[in-house]
Amino acid sequence: MSFFKKLKDKFTQSSDNVSEKFKDGLSKTRNNFTSKVNDLVARYRKVDEEFFEELEEILIGADVGFDTVMELIDELKLEVKRKNIQDTEGVQSVISEKLVEIYQGDREEDSSLNIQDNELTVLLFVGVNGVGKTTTIGKMAHMFKEQGKNVVLAAGDTFRAGAIEQLEVWGERVGVPVIKQAAGSDPAAVMFDAVQSAKAKKADILICDTAGRLQNKVNLMKELEKVKRVIEREIPGAPHEVLLVLDATTGQNAMVQAKTFKEATNVSGIVLTKLDGTAKGGIVLAIRNELEIPVKFVGLGEKMDDLQPFDAEKYVYGLFSNLVDKEEE
Repeated sequence: MSFFKKLKDKFTQSSDNVSEKFKDGLSKTRNNFTSKVNDLVARYRKVDEEFFEELEEILIGADVGFDTVMELIDELKLEVKRKNIQDTEGVQSVISEKLVEIYQGDREEDSSLNIQDNELTVLLFVGVNGVGKTTTIGKMAHMFKEQGKNVVLAAGDTFRAGAIEQLEVWGERVGVPVIKQAAGSDPAAVMFDAVQSAKAKKADILICDTAGRLQNKVNLMKELEKVKRVIEREIPGAPHEVLLVLDATTGQNAMVQAKTFKEATNVSGIVLTKLDGTAKGGIVLAIRNELEIPVKFVGLGEKMDDLQPFDAEKYVYGLFSNLVDKEEE
């Protein structure tokens, strides 16, 4: 049974509609990427060096990342040789299989959040302005609320005009309290108040927003460290997750942001927003493989429930679903 067929069988048997969300959310990338792969396969009869060179260009064009592409091409060459694949038609399934393997590697990890049992869980969100951080916080608050969790939000971005009000709008929309101070206040003081309030309310989850300024990395580092110190002093072991929000539509610029924040703080996971808005969704693979930070959630649309836990196989299914359907025909 081919890898495509296994994916199709796995997700058609699934009772949820998450696989369809990945399929719909990755339509721009899929149409861009697989149309080029289809064209490549149609033009070449044999899997030769020229075929791999063009495939390399297609993958780099999809923002998979240079290092990841080189690794993938090497793996494909070995697999093609091992399986004695001569026909280009047979290589498409191998490509999808290797993409999953490269994402997961030999890591036995999952993309789930580090949620504490019967204790307050603190999630600290970081990221530059304009990436959809506040919206992501609102959607995640909704997700936890739907799970029956008691959620509190902390308006720690006290510098950007309108940031506090924007978070308050989400708080009202979702039905969760927002702990705030006046604009320009010390973010660490907001976090202290938020922790005390969350404890008093016997909250399950405290989600903390932070300022997204990258102009001065030293200031960013000091500010985040101060915020984290206050949280950890009040709740040993917290924050339990430091989630970096990146905008998928910015492509390689998102990689630069990720490297900067990785240097500034111990990022434990990435939330990739606006994946539905880009034709270069290969950035997921570049982030995971080159930065070694797991992508924990992805934004696949505008709806409240379009923020979804990341799943490598569902991602590849979304990327290649038209080839899956074609093979089945």
